[in-house]
Amino acid sequence: MRVLITGITGFVGSHLADYILEHHPETEVFGTKRWRSPKNNIRQILFKNIKLYDCDLRDLSSLLSVFGEVRPDIIFHLAAQSYVTTSYIAPVDTLDTNIIGTANLLEAVRILKLDPVIHICSSSEVYGQVSENDVPIKEECPLRPVSPYAVSKVGEDMLAFMYFTAYKIKTIRTRMFTHTGPRRGEVFVASAFAKQLAQIEKGLQEPVLKVGNLNSVRTFSDVRDAVKAYWLLVHKCRPGDVYNIGGNITMTIKEMLDMLLLYTTYKGKIEIQVDPKLLRPADVTLQIPDISKFQKETGWAPEIKFEQTLQDILSYWRENV
Repeated sequence: MRVLITGITGFVGSHLADYILEHHPETEVFGTKRWRSPKNNIRQILFKNIKLYDCDLRDLSSLLSVFGEVRPDIIFHLAAQSYVTTSYIAPVDTLDTNIIGTANLLEAVRILKLDPVIHICSSSEVYGQVSENDVPIKEECPLRPVSPYAVSKVGEDMLAFMYFTAYKIKTIRTRMFTHTGPRRGEVFVASAFAKQLAQIEKGLQEPVLKVGNLNSVRTFSDVRDAVKAYWLLVHKCRPGDVYNIGGNITMTIKEMLDMLLLYTTYKGKIEIQVDPKLLRPADVTLQIPDISKFQKETGWAPEIKFEQTLQDILSYWRENV
């Protein structure tokens, strides 16, 4: 079996590659990256059964070249501009990377007449700001995107549905809720807090922790559980369909921060300070998923306790600041 992961050097892509190589070593793993992408996240697997290709989603010719050579059985499409705040600063780049990039990927499959199962990674952000009556959020919930990132993920989501309907290309969509873990980029909330704590512990930062909106409610999961879910998805779920995936621990961002603070070795007082730069123009403050559809078809359930996730994120940043 030949598996291709777009964005393999990223947070989720690197963990997915780890999972496949450890648990399905018979699988040939291929990955696409931009020529300038750092390889820190995959340094532990560079000499294993993996082959990397320089590729840009916005360049159809590069996708045709890679896909024509690899001819994958499964594609995990994870590459994206994935930071909501950046999407407000660079909306056109976000839309171009995520929507046009996904269109190019699906066009390459169509033009080459390939027949892989394709996981298209949408996002819970497509649901936007829901009411309490919408919770827990089902797949049928209306899409109300409130950021350029969310709009781009609606575009990816609908492109995948269209290519399945029009061309019978075997796309499966996921709307993954908040997931985190070691290697998460420093701009994402739990990782941002953990990096600051690691810097405070080492005396690299004053004991002032900068935060955004602490009142948002999120359901958290560990990235290592998420990639197991993705593997089950492409083997057990129906092409053309969409699935919510998420964890089983729900709390406010403040409660998550309070939990993380329990694990710091810093003995002094840490001041919590709201940074206006971290507040979004339009925020999504209530994200609690209904994942019963996915669980019914796959039997998946999150296994890693959130306390362990937070400790692992903090350990990662202690080693990397």
